[in-house]
Order: sequence, then C-alpha cells, then structure tokens
Amino acid sequence: MVLCEPHWDNHVPLPKLRPLQSRLLVALVGLICFINSYDGDFVFDDSEAIINNKDLNPATPLSSIWKNDFWGSHLSSNSSHKSYRPLTVLTFRLNYLLAGGLHPAGFHVLNIGLHCIISALMVDVLEILLAGPACDGRAKGLARAPRASLLAALFFAAHPVHTESVAGIVGRADLLCALFFQLSFLTYCRAFQGGDRSDRFSVSWIAVSLLLCPVAMLCKEQGITVLGVSAAFDILIVCNLNVYELTRNLLFGRKSPDVRKGLLARLALLLVSGSLLLYVRWRIMGTGPPAFTDVDNPASFAETIFLRIVNYNYYYSLNAWLLLCPWWLCFDWSMGCVPLIKSAGDWRVVWPLLLWACFIGLIRQALCSPDSTKRRTLAFGVVLLVVPFLPASNLFFRVGFVIAERVLYLSTAGYCLILAYAVAHCCCRWRRHKTLLRAATLALLAMNVARCALRSQQWRSEQSLFASALSVCPLNAKVHYNVGKNLADRGSQDAAIQYYREAVRLHPKYVHAMNNLGNILKERNELQKAEELLSTAVHIQPDFAAAWMNLGIVQNSLKKFDEAEQSYWNAIKFRKKYPDCYYNLGRLYADLNRHVDALNAWRNATMLKPDHSLAWNNMVILLDNTGNLAQAELMGKEALKILPKDHTIMFSLANVLGKQEKYKESEGFFLNALKINPNAASCHGNLAVLYHRWGKLDLAKKHYELSLKLDPNAPGTKENYNMLKRKLEQHPRPAT
Repeated sequence: MVLCEPHWDNHVPLPKLRPLQSRLLVALVGLICFINSYDGDFVFDDSEAIINNKDLNPATPLSSIWKNDFWGSHLSSNSSHKSYRPLTVLTFRLNYLLAGGLHPAGFHVLNIGLHCIISALMVDVLEILLAGPACDGRAKGLARAPRASLLAALFFAAHPVHTESVAGIVGRADLLCALFFQLSFLTYCRAFQGGDRSDRFSVSWIAVSLLLCPVAMLCKEQGITVLGVSAAFDILIVCNLNVYELTRNLLFGRKSPDVRKGLLARLALLLVSGSLLLYVRWRIMGTGPPAFTDVDNPASFAETIFLRIVNYNYYYSLNAWLLLCPWWLCFDWSMGCVPLIKSAGDWRVVWPLLLWACFIGLIRQALCSPDSTKRRTLAFGVVLLVVPFLPASNLFFRVGFVIAERVLYLSTAGYCLILAYAVAHCCCRWRRHKTLLRAATLALLAMNVARCALRSQQWRSEQSLFASALSVCPLNAKVHYNVGKNLADRGSQDAAIQYYREAVRLHPKYVHAMNNLGNILKERNELQKAEELLSTAVHIQPDFAAAWMNLGIVQNSLKKFDEAEQSYWNAIKFRKKYPDCYYNLGRLYADLNRHVDALNAWRNATMLKPDHSLAWNNMVILLDNTGNLAQAELMGKEALKILPKDHTIMFSLANVLGKQEKYKESEGFFLNALKINPNAASCHGNLAVLYHRWGKLDLAKKHYELSLKLDPNAPGTKENYNMLKRKLEQHPRPAT
C-alpha cells in the first residue's frame, strides 16, 4: 500500500492548514450553520418520539428501551414501526434526566454538538479515502490531502439537507449512527497503519471496528453499511486493486493480479459479521417487517413492477436533486407531494434517465480512468454516496416514506467528495480563472451556510416549519393537515377548518384530517356535519378507535344513545386500553340514569389510567347526587391518594363532607383547593355556603363577596348572599 498526496490537491482553492486547524474550522462552520436552532421547540415527529414516549420517563424501567421501538411501542405490536434504536432513546432519556424534564434546549444543543464533531471527523475520513492511512512515523500528524479533505468536509458541514437531522431532535438517530459509522471506519483503517503490505494488519483494531458497527446499528439501522465502505477501502486502498482490470481479466480468463489471502479473509469476516447482524436484527423485529400503506410509500403499491421501478428511480433522482440544489426542502414528502408516474409517457421519466446517464458516466470514470488518483477519489465518492443510502432505496424491503432528507446525512459525504474533486479539476483545467473559481467556491459555501441558517430557523417551531412546506409541497395533504392542526392548537378554528378541508380534498381517504375536522365541528355545535365526517372516517378505516369514540360523543349529543353506545364499544374493541373512551361511555350511562354502568365505566377508566381526574371526579359527584355520601367520601379520598393536588376532586369531596356536616374537614379541603386555584368562583361560593350553615357568618359573607367578584352571575350565589345579608340585618352582632 503505497499512496501519496493527490496531485490535484494543490489546485484546491483553499489555504493549507494543519489537521487540528482544519477540524476546528469545519466544526465552527457546522456550528454557525445550525446554532440558531438551539432554543427551538419540539416539532413534528418529536411529539411521538420524545414528548409521548414513556421510555424517556425516569419512572419507566430502563430495560424497556431494549424491548420497545424508537417511538415507545413494543416491538411485538402490529402497530410498531420496528425501528430499533435503543442507544438513541437512551440519549433522549439522559437529556430528560439532566434537564429535569422535557426542556428542548438541551436536546438541541446535543444535536448541534454531534454535527460539529461528525463534521470535524469527516476531515480525517475523507483524508484517508483520498490518500490512505499513515504508513510510517514520518507521516504521523501530517495531512497528505489537507486542502481536498478540508473543502469536502466544509461542504459536508454546511449542506442544507442536514437541517432535518440537526434541527429536528428525532434526527439524533442519524447523527449518532454517523458518529459510530465514522469511528468504526477509522478503527478499521487504523488496523493497517505501520505497514505497507495488505497481509499485515492488526486483528485487534479490526475487532474494535466490527464491535462499533452494531453500536451504530443500535442508533439507527443504517449503521450496518459501514461494513460495505470498509470493504471498499480494503480493496481500493489497502490492496490497491483496479476493479475494472480485475473484472475484465476474470471474464476473459487472463492472468489476474495476486489477491492476497489476507484480503479474502477480511472480506469473509465482514460478510459473516454483516449476515449475523442482519439475522439478529430480523429476530428483534419479532412479528416481521412493519406494515406500511400506500400513503406512506405509494410507489411500492404501483400496479406493475415496471411502474414501481420507474417511480423508485424517480425518487432517486429527486434525492440527487436535493444534494445538488438543496433549496426546496420539506419536512414531509408523502401524500401527493410527489405524484406517481403512471405511464411511460409522463415527461418526468426524463429525470431518472438523466440520473442514470450521469451515474454511469461517473462509474465509468471511477473504474476506467487511467489516472489512479482520479479512479480512487471518484470510486469512494460513489461508494459513500450509494452504500449508506441502500437501506432507504426500497431495493431490499419496503420503506415507510417517499423521500426523507435525514437518510441523506451520510450519503452527503460522497457527494461532497465528488464536488470537491470537481472544483479542484476545474481550477486545474482553467488556471487563468482560478481567482474567479475560488470566489465561486466561497460563494457556494456562504450560500449553503445562509440556507442552513434560514432552514434551521424554520425548524424552530411547528408554525414556521409547516408554513414553509406549503410552497414546496402544495399537493401534500399532510402539510395542510399539520398547518390546520397547529392553527387549531392556537385557537384559530376558522383557518384550521380550511386547511383540514383542503387536506381531505387532496386525499379523500385522509381519516385523521376527517377526525380532527369532525372534532372542531362538534365543538362548534355543527353536529350533523361532524357525524357525517366521522362516520366516513370509520367506514374508510374501521379500526380507527379515536374516530369511533368521537363519533360516539357526537351521537350522544344528538340523543342517539344506542348508536353512541355501540360506537364507544367499537372504539374499545379496536383499542383495548382506552381510558378516555370508558370515561365518555360513563357519561353516556349517567345521562341515561344507568348509574351502576356509569360507575363501572369510570372505574375502568381509572384502572387503565390511575390519574384520570375527570373519571374520579365524576364518580364522586354521581355518588353524591345519588345520596351515597359515605361511598362518595371514600372514593374522593382514594382519588386524592393518587392525585393529591387535584383541586377539582378536593372541591367535590369538600361538598360531600359538608353535606355530612363534617364542617371542619370540609373547610380544609375547600381551603386547599383555593390555594391551588384561588380564582375559582364556585369554590368560594360553596365554601361560603359551608360557613353559612356552620354559623360563621362573617367568613360566609367574605367568600360570597369573593365569589360574586370573580363571577357576578354565579348561579345561586347572589340569592344566598342576599339571604345572609337579611339574616345579618335581623340579627346584628353586638358592638364590642
């Protein structure tokens, strides 16, 4: 293995820096690109992976992260996405512990730091790919390809397609995977330092490399592809084989270069390791691969194999365009954002043809160029571009997305290596215009940095993120759905309705948009329209439990009690552990005076969700209203053991105790409730009634007045206050 500095390195339009300076500069550029996302919110998929993921809670056993998927669902569940990334979830949990809760700043800072480290390490990775590992002591500490690796690493650090991985906290999986990918590759390269023969290598370093590969996989499945990159390094750099010549000689029976046994042994080891990891990963999935729908990946459900291949290649061309021109970026590319190609006459088939023409030309240069340095550089550019992308290519299994910018994180390194070579080649060929080319290169870097800053700013909040997608993917129903959901959460119901309706228009079977729109119409008392929408949703997706429950609520409001009951039971049928549905079922039974059934339903709700405050409170109120005061007291005290700071339960229990003439105990609960919620007019009013009955008339007068001040129209309070004033006038207190 005798490799030297690429002859084109001197033409790269950058100053020659020492390794440490190069790493610091690249890390600094990465920091500048994404620093403004450090105080952003949890956005988009962060809700499911972090906010709603019980595995982050310190109260959840640590062992659960090894049994559940990335989103907190058990791997054996049919609804699981089978994305097994326990080490990534563990870092989320550490963020939670260090911050004392779900505070997004710590999560964002760690993501930005990881990107800076990865970008700095990319200098070393690309240097080795360009010039090989150091072979002797004299090379130690010196960079053989400092300008080329620096330029490529700068392009990598400032590529806007990384924004989703860095500014979106869920992108932590891609960052950690990339970090351990790099470490695995660098340790594999370390095995060949200190010798110039391919059969001399350190078994220990190769073992460390093979151990780091599953670590990368435990962060994200894409980590296994480092084995392919390591194999390419072994063939092209360690053994310095000309793949084209070797293949041609084998095909035509000519004498081939000597392939050392050491190479074959290492390749066999990499193959066995990869096969073993794939087998273990398959066993972990348990019930088999995840079940995706045509909404997630429409190309994989195309009518013919020909159309599937055409659409897959069209997706590849769009991914290539995102690398070349990362201006049109979107948080989600599904649901009509990329319409399917349905015939060979569609003009868009030009893009896959153009992609393959360019790719074949690139491979031809990588294999057949007489310049060995050019062959090696372009070959590794292709390897880094293609190999990490293979798990997302639909070639081996169906994936759950159309385009996902985050899966390009590692592949970007290959593109940046090719781009750096292209810049150096242009500078070498057009030396007279080197100043102009240097300015163009710096302008490209500056433009990418600015684009990263702008895009990371958009990722700071869901409002700006979703709004930014409207101009990129106006046909994407999910974009309109998310904009509508964000508007609804902020109280803009009229605007939300428009976006939900547009989502349904774009995708007539979008049941989640129908469900949310039905809920808004229900709140606006447009019950007939709400019932129609929700009925359509459950007809399209019969196992949509939330829509069944909401349909039951609407039917209950329309006095369609039998239909409402059936809808609630359908919801429970499809989601066994559904405490909110049991709560609403209990409300239905209470309206029908089926008190025992109501209590049973609410009890089921509290068994499934012990902190279900509304269910506890309703049980206390129902027992109170039916005269079962002793049971109501016991129920209220049982509830407060679980929810000791729930002022609504304190209020209901205080009323029960007051009716039993346990005035002192009742007063204590009223006062505790008021400490938590001092502006509750009803609590002041009922406490005043308690004092009125107890004979503490001055205190009664005080709390009547406080209640009326907070709510002048409080029912019964004004009458009780007037009654108290007449009593005080009839029996004035003696002067002291």
